[in-house]
Amino acid sequence: ADWAYYPRDPLARRLHHVLADALLDGGSRVDGLEHVQAVAGRPVVVFANHLSYSDANLIEVLLHRAGASEITDRLTVTAGPKVYSSAKRRFSSLCFGTIKTAQSSGRASEEAVMHPRDVARAARQSIDVALDRLAQGDALLVFAEGTRSRTRDMQPMLAGAARYLDCPGAWILPVGLTGTEAMFPIGEDALHDVGIVARAGTPIEVAALRARCGGDRRAMMDAVGHAIAEVLPSEYRGAYRIPDP
Repeated sequence: ADWAYYPRDPLARRLHHVLADALLDGGSRVDGLEHVQAVAGRPVVVFANHLSYSDANLIEVLLHRAGASEITDRLTVTAGPKVYSSAKRRFSSLCFGTIKTAQSSGRASEEAVMHPRDVARAARQSIDVALDRLAQGDALLVFAEGTRSRTRDMQPMLAGAARYLDCPGAWILPVGLTGTEAMFPIGEDALHDVGIVARAGTPIEVAALRARCGGDRRAMMDAVGHAIAEVLPSEYRGAYRIPDP
């Protein structure tokens, strides 16, 4: 099916780790590893800010380097249509499982543009696949802004991304990325040698968040946005620069 699960390729994953060794400088790291370890073995949705096509790869590589293979060995990423439109991007996605998903019609461009009715149908199918993968033990990575930031400022989380949380017993792991916008800049095909930091925040129990927000998806995803912003430098926080009241 078009909106299905695509498994990782072990060889591609090993090659990615070799390439990462050549590109990441010695300052690249994971902060808050104790928060990553706290969700080991649990159904978990990782939400991160989105700066580059390389974001998912770098999260996977940095966590693997930090010894968090319990997460990386079961990582599945929701990926927009552009990931599948280029051989280079498709190869990059093979180091983890992927679920093809449609972009919001308001945030899509070029080959990712779809009729709103098709976007809704594809989103429903990809969410069903994602929830099935969570139930099977995968850790899900979602970039809930819906597209990469062109200014490094965070954009508002899409309320519809809360549907990925409809898994019993699920947890949220907020992750803030810095530096990936310089490794693979928008408008360039070349990779640059830079330092990347992935900062993990305090895990959030979905059931508690849903109860506190009264089930309101907009409020839930804004809470996730603020949780990501808390672990980012102020210049990256964008829409979530003001503390959550």
